Amino acid sequence: MTAYPMHPGARSRPAAPPPALVVAAHGSRDPRALATALRLLERVRALRPGLPVHLGHIELNAPLLPDTLDELAASGAGSAVLVPLLFGRGHHVTRDIPDAAAAAPLPTRVADPLGAHPLLVDALHARLTEAGWQPPQDAEERRRSAVVLAAAGSRAPASRADTERIAALLAARIGVPVVPAYASAAAPTVPEAVRALAARGRARVAVASCFTAPGRFAAECADAAPGTVADPLGTHPAMARLLLHRYDQALRTAAPVTGPAALATA
Repeated sequence: MTAYPMHPGARSRPAAPPPALVVAAHGSRDPRALATALRLLERVRALRPGLPVHLGHIELNAPLLPDTLDELAASGAGSAVLVPLLFGRGHHVTRDIPDAAAAAPLPTRVADPLGAHPLLVDALHARLTEAGWQPPQDAEERRRSAVVLAAAGSRAPASRADTERIAALLAARIGVPVVPAYASAAAPTVPEAVRALAARGRARVAVASCFTAPGRFAAECADAAPGTVADPLGTHPAMARLLLHRYDQALRTAAPVTGPAALATA
């Protein structure tokens, strides 16, 4: 095949930037939640230099998700992927975030929530270990041990099913029962779960915090725990890797949503 030289005046076209990763966080009145989210985004950027990474909140904090998407469109971004900083398929994941994508002024994909994934279990296990959890040393200690997985809670059955799957993965990792418990909208609560475990002879109980950042729910669950309580998952490196995994997964499998505003400008 004959190779033809490039015309001296011709220039190669620069590669288009990748779709922006927009981390869709819940929002909190606790200022530590916003600070934690921003540090987590810095971890994501360090893992994937050159990827535009932005933050948008569902409520309570700026920037709100629609504002982030508007600013991306105004800056000339070609498209975005919304990655929920949420664990299960509750109302925010099934309604609020898809609604924001549908109304966005640029094509936008919606990724799965963090969900039951080995990377999430890595973070949960690490936080438990940091809090002082030790694996049982013998069969008798194993029979007395358990973990309560504290989560925010949701009325959506799918969300509770997701939490149960996370608990099952964590139980397989640490070798003792893991019981989901909730701060609101679902049962059991952390104290109820602890009492039920004690009634079955499992008095050596630790609490794993399935929360992304400090806040009211995480504090209430920690205050209700009798002993070892893990910190929220926050900026653990596995959380940054999981956000990128969900982003990459959405690029492969999720069709972009083109809302009314995008159609009007297409």
